[in-house]
Amino acid sequence: MAPTKKGILERLNAGEVVIGDGGFVFALEKRGYVKAGPWTPEAAAEYPDAVRQLHREFLRAGANVMQTFTFYASDDKLENRGNKVTFTGAQVNAAACDLAREVANEGDALVAGGVSQTPSYLSCKSETEVKAIFKKQLDVFTKKNVDFLIAEYFEHVEEAVWAVEVLKETGKPVAASLCIGPEGDMHGVSPGECAVRLVKAGAQIVGVNCHFDPLTCVKAVKKMKEGVEKAGLKAHYMVQPLAFHTPDCNCQGFIDLPEFPFGLEPRILTRWDMHQYAREAYNAGIRFIGGCCGFEPYHIRAVAEELAPERGFLPAASEKHGMWGAGLEMHTKPWVRARARRDYWENLKPASGRPLCASMSTPDKWGVTRGHAELMQQKEATSKDQLKQLFDRSKTH
Repeated sequence: MAPTKKGILERLNAGEVVIGDGGFVFALEKRGYVKAGPWTPEAAAEYPDAVRQLHREFLRAGANVMQTFTFYASDDKLENRGNKVTFTGAQVNAAACDLAREVANEGDALVAGGVSQTPSYLSCKSETEVKAIFKKQLDVFTKKNVDFLIAEYFEHVEEAVWAVEVLKETGKPVAASLCIGPEGDMHGVSPGECAVRLVKAGAQIVGVNCHFDPLTCVKAVKKMKEGVEKAGLKAHYMVQPLAFHTPDCNCQGFIDLPEFPFGLEPRILTRWDMHQYAREAYNAGIRFIGGCCGFEPYHIRAVAEELAPERGFLPAASEKHGMWGAGLEMHTKPWVRARARRDYWENLKPASGRPLCASMSTPDKWGVTRGHAELMQQKEATSKDQLKQLFDRSKTH
């Protein structure tokens, strides 16, 4: 029998660095397996080879958490606004668990089952109704015996607390990450207060994911850590940010940027930016460090390489990558060989190559969140009249 792997809390309690994987919905959308808009993960059942391969690439890059591809896999999201899927939420969740476990067993990785915010909450459904949705997903995670659970991508701490309260019923370790920045959640609850509420609800690991760039997310988690410590509580901390620069975002994050979601490539972080992110996160006391939308395996490899001294090893993917551009020593052109050094890449200011493009954008500021009529969700497809109203409104912003 294979030796039992150390669990997530054992690793974090020992001070180990745990590296998460990356943003599956964005990565698989670019590869042609996920539809932008619904962002639902039926590919786990429809195209298992694609999901399996991405897991393997993140594992090879240094990730030791394989998060199930169950983002937005609740039935109310799979069927929202005319989205037609041929698999049930249970089938998608089960397939995702099997794929994550298969690849995790190929290395020293853990499987994390994840739930995320629901259209039902945004539509002002009751706590009982929303919790029932999480419970449906949890039943699959329990049956498949995932190693720990993550409540991720919550804009409102209230819903995240509900999710944590459901997840903790299993007795498995629970992590909770909000898609918020330093300003707090969409109803103005500060990061520190959000973290306190999550810890009191039963989360042993708290942090943020998505919506903002790495350094902004690290700043938000620092505020969470301050709040938890001030309250006399204890927790571990996690961060899984975007791989996009977002200095011009408001509290809604990158969704408000006019480039979202199809024009974000000029904002992508380089692998060298990821070295800085990994070091900043580590220095802030964060030990669960990963990525979300925009992260590709090479980004996670950069995180793993930066933290190799603390982890004690390099990822397998580093065999095809010279540290700080060292592989360029083998290049045929002398001016490229001259770039085989850390100070070159660390100080580079990449150009966009797009004449007359602004360096930053003006975010949309609709101010719509839970409780607004425009955010009520529906099973039917968005009608032409509804779209016209949105198009007309967007012209005034």
